[in-house]
Amino acid sequence: MLNENIKAIRKEKGLSQQELAVKLNVVRQTISKWEQGLSVPDSEMLISLSEALETPVSTLLGETVVETEADSIKVISEKLEVINLQLAQRKTTRRKVLHVLCISVCAVIVAIFVVLALIKSPYLGWDYMAPETMVLGVVFHALEWGFVRVAPIIFVGALIGGILTRKRE
Repeated sequence: MLNENIKAIRKEKGLSQQELAVKLNVVRQTISKWEQGLSVPDSEMLISLSEALETPVSTLLGETVVETEADSIKVISEKLEVINLQLAQRKTTRRKVLHVLCISVCAVIVAIFVVLALIKSPYLGWDYMAPETMVLGVVFHALEWGFVRVAPIIFVGALIGGILTRKRE
């Protein structure tokens, strides 16, 4: 009876003997022996088996478990409908997050350009004879120069992304 129940519940859960063996840290042959009735798990292993199969020990030791019949087409179609709704919802959520991200990138780039225009590169008036200000001025200039060259490309890409991900009605 135990052997039949282990096999039926394992199949019902969609597990192979190997997958169940991995969950229990035993070899596949052990599962096979249990299912053939050639051996039985000890009490500790029986508890681990019930946890792995998410089934009470009493069910494993009880009467024969009847294998469930295949789902009807209606039940399968309902499950597929739920899955499709979840996938559509996930896709919508990703599109919204991407849209907000693109708009945020555009806003940050515009804000940085405004700040750069307002401060008018103050490092250009620094005394470059001192090594510290020389290095710091070069770093600021390189960052500003790189931003002014790269930011428009990123801005256009984010703008296009924002347009393509907007809500369509």
